[in-house]
Amino acid sequence: MWLGIDPTYYLIMLPALIASGWASWKIHSTFSRYQQVPSRRGLTGAEIAHRLLSENGADDVQIEAVQGHLVDHYDPRSRVLRLSSDVWGDRSVAAAGVAAHEAGHALQHAQGYGPIHLRAALVPIANIGSSMSWILFFIGWLLASSMPTLGKTLVMAAIALFSFFVLFTLVTLPVEFDASRRAILALEQGGYLDAEELVGARKVLRAAAFTYLAAALMAILQLLYLLIRSGLLGGRSSDD
Repeated sequence: MWLGIDPTYYLIMLPALIASGWASWKIHSTFSRYQQVPSRRGLTGAEIAHRLLSENGADDVQIEAVQGHLVDHYDPRSRVLRLSSDVWGDRSVAAAGVAAHEAGHALQHAQGYGPIHLRAALVPIANIGSSMSWILFFIGWLLASSMPTLGKTLVMAAIALFSFFVLFTLVTLPVEFDASRRAILALEQGGYLDAEELVGARKVLRAAAFTYLAAALMAILQLLYLLIRSGLLGGRSSDD
């Protein structure tokens, strides 16, 4: 029985699917709420990011605008901080929080924060693991009865590759939490947001954190499913 019709998969994944749906709703609703609250200083997200970088000796990082909703990110390879149209020119509390968070990633990179460098190193193999492991597992499952040695090898390789993806999602958690911590501290110490506005920024960043927790849970439970279907857990082999 395979993934598309295997009730075991959906039973295992149900908590992650619920968490993922709730986290997606939470970040979009929270961001939308505080996007309607203008910051008293009236700085755009791009202006806040630029000032935070300059104040902390990372003014060599470029800041670019990108299309899309909540696609803001920092690229450590090119040292470019990309802000979505919702954040780049927006003067809201939500935009301030997100811009400061992404600036926090740039500062992590500039200041040698270990987990962000580990995450960057894991990206290539994590990408392979997330895209290829299921294909290898399926092929190994198909070959399990006719070519058991090759089938088992492919299944084990798939699980090993996917484990790197799981590791990537786990390493992402401290990276994201630390960036949010840096963001709130910088916004407060620099006087970019007042006490009331900081409450809103914290809620936006906390909601964003839930999406990373949900992603990690999703990856862990998928790995659990692969281990069960391979027979490494529960004694149920992949050819049952």
